[in-house]
Amino acid sequence: MKMKIAYIPGDGIGPEIGKVAVDILQTVANKYGHEVDIKEYDFGGIAIDNHGEPLPKETLQACKDADAVLLGAIGGPKWAHGEITPEKGILALRKEMGTFANLRPVKTWEALYDRSPLKTDRIKGVDIMFVRELTGGIYFGKKTRVGDTATDTCEYSVYEVERIVRVACEIAMKRKKRLTSVDKANVLETSRLWREVTIRIVETEYPELELEHYYVDAASMHLLSRPTDFDVVVTENMFGDILSDEASMIPGSLGLLPSSSQGDSKTAIYEPIHGSAPDIAGKNIANPFGMILSMSMMLRQSFGLEIEARAVEDAVEQMMENGEYTSDLDGIFSTSAVGEKLCAMLR
Repeated sequence: MKMKIAYIPGDGIGPEIGKVAVDILQTVANKYGHEVDIKEYDFGGIAIDNHGEPLPKETLQACKDADAVLLGAIGGPKWAHGEITPEKGILALRKEMGTFANLRPVKTWEALYDRSPLKTDRIKGVDIMFVRELTGGIYFGKKTRVGDTATDTCEYSVYEVERIVRVACEIAMKRKKRLTSVDKANVLETSRLWREVTIRIVETEYPELELEHYYVDAASMHLLSRPTDFDVVVTENMFGDILSDEASMIPGSLGLLPSSSQGDSKTAIYEPIHGSAPDIAGKNIANPFGMILSMSMMLRQSFGLEIEARAVEDAVEQMMENGEYTSDLDGIFSTSAVGEKLCAMLR
């Protein structure tokens, strides 16, 4: 198989963890007889430095032309308070690519049970799929600043809710047939619309599903008190951002979790859910597992390479069982050492 990958390492620890994932991807391709065309492009803060904008036209076109996009991380204090920020680039990329569905799996590994801040009996068997709406809501709404007053507008249409709920329903049908919808329907009009549309879609198109609703504040508590009760969780943009980051603490580290962003086009974006961690950039201590598992999601979801994806995931799990991981999990392995060991295992 031929795979055309737009690789955008970004800022902070992005290039470090990205290199590990790219090396492993090439190792897998060589072993299983695939051809990988990987080209690197500027994006985020480094693109602001080199091109004066976070999403250069060349990068956007390359992403649209690729079979998949592999993204490291963006942002940092250098660009945080400028008129043009890296975050504007990621919002623009999602909008331009039409990647409205962000899939964020959260699972626990037995070898890391003692690394979680939660008690082991609460996290055994956690396996949650967050389905976050990614191109609407308050992040994309109209923003104003007049005098001492600022406004951010949250807006959703029926169509936007329908399409993300259908994605979540399709995933739930292949799992335990349980769907949790998170909103704030006791306060927000957008949430009342969200709940009404979700109920209609499930009742008319997916009656086999068990549907439950939580207000976002209740969901945030239950995620920590009884995380095994959740299977597929669908929610709007900001709530999904916050809840999935909170849930990342269940397995023990933000650095463990992958994600994919999919939608209208054939091209999906794969990236770990963490940020650029500028405080540890260049120190070779960042956890690359989230980036590696994002690449594994890419193999499975964009290319249908189940055996190859499973080989990567099994190797990662073996390293966890061996205690071979980075300092965020109290390990002694460097970022590059994780990559070298995984490549050797996969060969």
